[in-house]
Amino acid sequence: MVKVNIGQFNRLTITKMVDFGLYLDGGDEIRQGWGEILLPARYVPENAEVGQAIDVFVYFDSEDQIIATTEKPKACVGQFAYLKVVDVNAAGAFLDWGLPKDLLVPYAEQTRKMRQGEHYLVYVYQDDESERITASSKINRFLNTHLPEYLVGELLQGIVMAETDIGYKVIINHRHSGMLYYNEVFTPLRIGQTVTVNIKKIRDDGKIDLLMPQADKNDLSELENAILQDLKLNNGVLCLGDKTPPDVIYQRFSVSKKNFKRALSRLYKQRMITVEPQRICLTERQK
Repeated sequence: MVKVNIGQFNRLTITKMVDFGLYLDGGDEIRQGWGEILLPARYVPENAEVGQAIDVFVYFDSEDQIIATTEKPKACVGQFAYLKVVDVNAAGAFLDWGLPKDLLVPYAEQTRKMRQGEHYLVYVYQDDESERITASSKINRFLNTHLPEYLVGELLQGIVMAETDIGYKVIINHRHSGMLYYNEVFTPLRIGQTVTVNIKKIRDDGKIDLLMPQADKNDLSELENAILQDLKLNNGVLCLGDKTPPDVIYQRFSVSKKNFKRALSRLYKQRMITVEPQRICLTERQK
């Protein structure tokens, strides 16, 4: 039995080729399927043929007819995304989510009135009554409050949700929120920014502490080369050293101060640089 997930990518079989596109098997309507689903001609892959299974995103078009596309939206149902308002009318705000039909955020789903041209963090879901794909900026309602099963050290993708007095709240895996403390961040972050984080700790109450990932030993040779290249481009001198603040180092090389100092130590031991409190210099033989 074919099951179609609205607002998701589905692998569906081509049943019919027509001049204006092709039809896909959306399941028997008698068994609560969607019948044949149109994929318009402009989205049809080359060499498509009847019986072939292809991956398509399924949603409702501007006339509320079910339709398929091979385009990739900026978010699927069940995901959070930072999207721009392109229009506001009596129904609510409409967001650009990468498809021809804009995504509606009804006024009842807005934490504050949305304005055209601004970006907002939203959750994409399918409305139970209308079955339409809709968005909401009432983020906390959609976060999972059950005890997470992540492993300490696990690497995850996240979206910055909010800034607080102690750090940044980050949505991880489109399910939970975690805290990235200021002392674990080497450069300012912005709301809606996508970040890679590590699980530092899961507290007994289910709250999650996060870390920015650190470069490991295998990355240091690349970092050393970057430092040497930067030195050569700046006449053999960089105004970075042991006393340089961590955020300045991160903005320049995207690494922690700890790994920066490790790289300097290895370069120093190879007699490629000299290290002073406020600067590093190429040795004469490296110039």
